[in-house]
Amino acid sequence: MTSRTRFALYQPALCAALMAAFALPMAANGAASLPAGSMPVNTLIGTQDEGNTYPGASAPFGLIQVSPSTDFYAGYRYSDKRIRGFGHSFVSGAGCWEQGGQLQVLPVTGSIGPGGDFDTKKADSFSYKKYGAEYTHDGEVGQAGYYKVKLTSYGGITAEATALTRAAAERYTFASGASSGHVLLNLGTANERHSVIGSEVTVVDGNSVEGKIVTNSFCGGTKYATYFRITFDQPVTAHGIWNERGGFPNAKGPSQQGEGKPHGVWLTFDLKNNKAVTAVSAISHVDIDGARANLQAEGMAAGKPMTFDAMKAKSQAEWRRELSSVRIEGGSSDDRTVFYTALYHALLQPMTGSDSDGRYRGYDNQIHTAKDWTYYEYFSLWDTYRAQNQLLALIRPQRARDIANSVLKIREEGGWLPRWGYANFETNVMTGDPVTPFLVDLWRFGALKGREEQAYAALRENAFGVPAFGIRPQGRAGNPSYLRQGFVQHDRTFMSKGMDTDPHHGASATMEYALADGALAQMAKALGKTDDAQVLAQRALNWKKVWDPSVTDAETGQRGFPRPRSEDGKWVSDIDGKYDPRGDQGFHEGTGWQYQWLVQQDVPGLAAAMGGGKQALHRLDQFFDYDALVADPAAVRKSWVVGPYSYYSQFRYNPNNEPDLHAPWMYTLMGQPWKTTTVLRAAETLFGNGPAGVTGNDDLGTMSAWYLFSALGIYPDAPGSGRFLLHAPRFARAEIDLAPGRTLRIDAPGAKPGERRFVQSASWNGRAQNQVWLNWEQLQAAGTLTYKLAPQPDTKGWGTHDRDLPNPPAGSTN
Repeated sequence: MTSRTRFALYQPALCAALMAAFALPMAANGAASLPAGSMPVNTLIGTQDEGNTYPGASAPFGLIQVSPSTDFYAGYRYSDKRIRGFGHSFVSGAGCWEQGGQLQVLPVTGSIGPGGDFDTKKADSFSYKKYGAEYTHDGEVGQAGYYKVKLTSYGGITAEATALTRAAAERYTFASGASSGHVLLNLGTANERHSVIGSEVTVVDGNSVEGKIVTNSFCGGTKYATYFRITFDQPVTAHGIWNERGGFPNAKGPSQQGEGKPHGVWLTFDLKNNKAVTAVSAISHVDIDGARANLQAEGMAAGKPMTFDAMKAKSQAEWRRELSSVRIEGGSSDDRTVFYTALYHALLQPMTGSDSDGRYRGYDNQIHTAKDWTYYEYFSLWDTYRAQNQLLALIRPQRARDIANSVLKIREEGGWLPRWGYANFETNVMTGDPVTPFLVDLWRFGALKGREEQAYAALRENAFGVPAFGIRPQGRAGNPSYLRQGFVQHDRTFMSKGMDTDPHHGASATMEYALADGALAQMAKALGKTDDAQVLAQRALNWKKVWDPSVTDAETGQRGFPRPRSEDGKWVSDIDGKYDPRGDQGFHEGTGWQYQWLVQQDVPGLAAAMGGGKQALHRLDQFFDYDALVADPAAVRKSWVVGPYSYYSQFRYNPNNEPDLHAPWMYTLMGQPWKTTTVLRAAETLFGNGPAGVTGNDDLGTMSAWYLFSALGIYPDAPGSGRFLLHAPRFARAEIDLAPGRTLRIDAPGAKPGERRFVQSASWNGRAQNQVWLNWEQLQAAGTLTYKLAPQPDTKGWGTHDRDLPNPPAGSTN
């Protein structure tokens, strides 16, 4: 389905029911507050058309999530008709299969026994393909910390979920006529395509079950274990265990099953006096003691399972605190819902990895302890280094410090820095060198204070070497060629340790390496590593080694594009001897047209390679179909890349994927900032208050963070620079709490969502701000950024002079 039809799935009645009364009252200072019971978040945003978000409950950066699983690899797809169960582990917005959904729980009714509705003589009676429940979107609620849906099977059962950091609760309310009900715990299945390799379960007392589930996870990754304990607020009146031979009433276990084998537990409850059954659960990646401790620490109260309503109140209070740290004024209820849902999605990950006692399982598969800090897991660095990392550093500095420390612990315990870390292992998914800009930005933002030398040593090791063959991480696999010749060779036969490796996409890997080297050069210089800084600064220009000035795009006539090279230095061609910059040769999830802009570290050099500043700006106009956007911002649904996975054979901007996310600000860096605004307002039309309201995979909050920066009026510049580029905001006012006692205010009187307004002038704390950026130190000192907007751009005004730009290219400005 293309983005031209994505919003056909938007359900006005549903979203009106979910988001009614979200017109936020103004606090005394004029910014919108978040009063109790009123959080404008719709967790159903992104659950259709490969947004891959989940609608269920999680705490901010939570270890456990409870959400419905349909027949979709990422968990829940809005258009699916049946729920197989409510899983207890999910990743928000990831594109790989083999992810999440462990411990599938479903409430049901009917008889269990020989010849019954669940026939204990037939193993397939306990298959989710048979017992999965139909459900309705009527009355479905997706809020921060709370989810509710009505199962229409089994006489009608209302399912609810809420969660704290390490424990969660579900409440299943059966129909009024039900005298007994069952809860099925399916250990043998997870989300679609996520293979369960082995499982173990024990019914431990009158109302609790615990066990272990081992899965093979994430794009052909590796195996890891999820330990769980779940306890119920009502006594279990009957129970049993099923496997490939059928069901065994009264069995308590321990019971084990292997790969692909059916396995689970049923628990029966007497509903005569209470139609609602509440389950409180906890998971751990450490061991069963960790799951027990997490349940005791966060899921119990006065020796009993915490009530559902009590946990929901705590969860939503926590979310209210998190979301209230950014306050906006202006826009409709839908506008605010889109904004705060983006903030919600950006605050879901990385996820807590340490248990309540501080223990976590490291990348050496050993148990370690985080004392007085939180260890985090799930690092989609190829995505998050571009926007989400900077957002967290800005608004969650303490978490950013713990995140930085977690990445260094991965190096210390696993032998190398990560690229895409899933739970406690490296997946080797994606390419380039994302950990370098990720950590260098955290250093620049102060999150590595006291650990600068340790971080630099790990980054230098990564930039100048390759991991040993015997350890799982692949690092910069193209380094042997890159260090010798200045480019990563393009070689599709190169042996990979995982799904991806850099030589399979030699041209884009070279450009990613060069960007990373430019960032690391700044860190090296600041730390007094003069020789390294010089070498790295020179290597930052290696993007030129894959720039072929002879390549011509036939349709546009543009000449000069990045192009892959083979080991012997020759330019790679298609089988017919030609090379098309719109093709897929040499670029990971993109084309030469999209990757050509990945040169933030050398904008003047890039403009020169394109024939000068004016020609580069003209190329940007073609890339964005700028004239069409001026005429109608909605033209993006036709002009830009329209499919979530339509990576190749494209020459236009791809709003669904990361490599060109920064491209709208190339206009600003070349002296035409009003065009950045035009592009951003058009791109924002792709974000909506409905299931298809995210562009492509949200990628652990990356697309959401991009939207937030776009709407707020600032965006991070080149990694390591510490600069935030300025542009016209979407909202009239925003307040951002940076740290206790410090608030960044952004005022833009006249700004209205859906309308283009252009920066006529800007001021910082009352003084003229002619430069198109503020640096990190200015933002951290807090203050007020004020934009004066106008309905028409001044093409010779603010941001159009060389002196206003960080590195002005020749011939592009006034």
